[in-house]
Amino acid sequence: MKQQFIVNENRPGLLLFFAGWGCDENLFAERVPSGYDYMLCYDYSSMDFDFSVLANYQSIRLMAWSMGVWVAAKTFLDKPFNWEMKMAINGTLSPKDDCNGIPKVIFEGTLNQFSANTLSRFRKRMCASSQQAELYSSRTADRSIESLKEELTTLNREIDRSAEEKLSFTWDKIIIGRQDLIFPFKNQMNAWAGHNFELREMPHYDASFFSLCIQGEDSLWTRH
Repeated sequence: MKQQFIVNENRPGLLLFFAGWGCDENLFAERVPSGYDYMLCYDYSSMDFDFSVLANYQSIRLMAWSMGVWVAAKTFLDKPFNWEMKMAINGTLSPKDDCNGIPKVIFEGTLNQFSANTLSRFRKRMCASSQQAELYSSRTADRSIESLKEELTTLNREIDRSAEEKLSFTWDKIIIGRQDLIFPFKNQMNAWAGHNFELREMPHYDASFFSLCIQGEDSLWTRH
């Protein structure tokens, strides 16, 4: 995967953000609170992660969205770090699942019929309004169709390989968007049954919400 520092000034804390499929730094280039560096992880065409870059941080805020929720959980399973808090947004630990994630027929259909039109429809479904979709489009990843399909192919393969593996990674805060059309709302509710979660009136991608998270809004980074 790509690990890109958005802010790298040897600060004591780190915001570590695992983005969803198909992203790059354009979508989440925001300022962070003083005291934090900021690393964005994306492009899961490879699942390799360089853990050495985390060694010197006194505290780490882990934030994961969409497919990044599963990738982060798999990456850090049984690997202790100085976690300040771990937040999962609109994703589950079973990302390709008829009851707990993206329905299999939709996931595999997107991959098998992947094209520019498929990508365009997917991106529109991520947003609840034309204004939100326009904002998303203005920040979309500068990546080729081939690159995006390769990433989705890798995710599909790795998820299938891990189908019997139960991820026991614990999130401190779980955010579920009621208007999510990618990871359906009901499936997220099923996946996180028995966990404390927070419901929000937002779609899969909500620019203002992510801005608040990245900028360190206190209410979002407080444990309940």
